[in-house]
Amino acid sequence: MKNKILIIIILILSFVAVKSSQKEILTTFSNEPELKKEEKVITVSLLDTKTNEKKILNLEDYIVGVVSAEMPASFSDEALKAQAIAARTYAMYKVNTSTTDYDLVTDVSNQAFITEDKMRIKWGSEFDTYYKKIKDAVNETKSLIMKYDNTPICAFYFAMSNGYTEDAALVFGSDLNYLHSVDSTLEKSINNFEVNKEFTKVNFCKLLDITCENILITNVTRSKTDRVNNITVNNKTFTGTTFRKLLGLRSTDFRIDIDNVITITTKGYGHGVGMSQYGANEMSKNGKTYQDILNHYYKDIEISKI
Repeated sequence: MKNKILIIIILILSFVAVKSSQKEILTTFSNEPELKKEEKVITVSLLDTKTNEKKILNLEDYIVGVVSAEMPASFSDEALKAQAIAARTYAMYKVNTSTTDYDLVTDVSNQAFITEDKMRIKWGSEFDTYYKKIKDAVNETKSLIMKYDNTPICAFYFAMSNGYTEDAALVFGSDLNYLHSVDSTLEKSINNFEVNKEFTKVNFCKLLDITCENILITNVTRSKTDRVNNITVNNKTFTGTTFRKLLGLRSTDFRIDIDNVITITTKGYGHGVGMSQYGANEMSKNGKTYQDILNHYYKDIEISKI
């Protein structure tokens, strides 16, 4: 009898031990963190226009190099975040539309890019501070781009407006619904908003490839933002963008004064389409976020993950 009782006790204890062990195992598994889904690594193919070398870069590393090249690192955090998203959006637009064996190039025909070594040369003793600042702006906006009709937009940007941005159709020939003219008057208080550039008459004529006996300017037409659409000099007609390029002017909002020398006064800096970088910085100083900045310069867009 005693043996039977002993056997029953052993069986009960064994059953309890097994149940306890199973509970412990289940508890252990239930406390394990869920496995994170692996994030897709996006890369871009970049052609160095100086060395003709092609490189494959992680998209976010590429954006650090673009923001470092395209916007002063001293600008505010929100402006840098807006620039990071604009640069990332433009990169994805080029990835989707490239017809070559590379996606982007390193010069301003796409968007400028510099390596970490060039950042060190550019910033000197401020490298650590500025690199962290830009890296943070890129990380805090990681994978965010602007879309229109659920497609990455052609996110043009430039340095400084003349008080307004310009319609894309007037500069690049394509009417894009999200790149129409908007107010951008905050830059007018910046010191180099208005700049004079002087030319000798001989050099002026040489650059335009015109006769130089007498300089006669006629038929100047302007857009609603006061930028020059067309200008005729000595019976030779130029678009405003061509005239600007030939003479190395800061913008197409210019006035010409002919005296012993030719003085051309420009307002703003750049083609004028999309986000004004100095405007973004001024908006940020006034308390605007990167979302505010982007939704001001790019119309009817959504900011979302790639």
